[in-house]
Amino acid sequence: MEKKSLLDYQEFDEKRFTKKNIYTKADSVAFVLNFFPGQEMPAHKHPGMNLTALAIQGNGVFTIDDQETTIMKDELIHCNGNLMIAFKNTSSEKTSIYVILNKADE
Repeated sequence: MEKKSLLDYQEFDEKRFTKKNIYTKADSVAFVLNFFPGQEMPAHKHPGMNLTALAIQGNGVFTIDDQETTIMKDELIHCNGNLMIAFKNTSSEKTSIYVILNKADE
């Protein structure tokens, strides 16, 4: 068993968004993405994985295969990692997203 606080992974950088790894296991990875207002993560894929993202602070917009979806604190999205995914903090406050990637069923 492991117990961790997400607060320990909320580190921000004014130059670019940050990714703070929490754990990496054989079939899953967990990390926190941290964004100052206006910062964004470029579109990319996670082939062979499922992605769950939970907003733990702030809000912003995910773009998943060209479809924009607003996410606010305490909301989550789940999608197939084969889709193109991007994020932008469109708010005036800091935003942190807790992400879990799990190996997709074949």
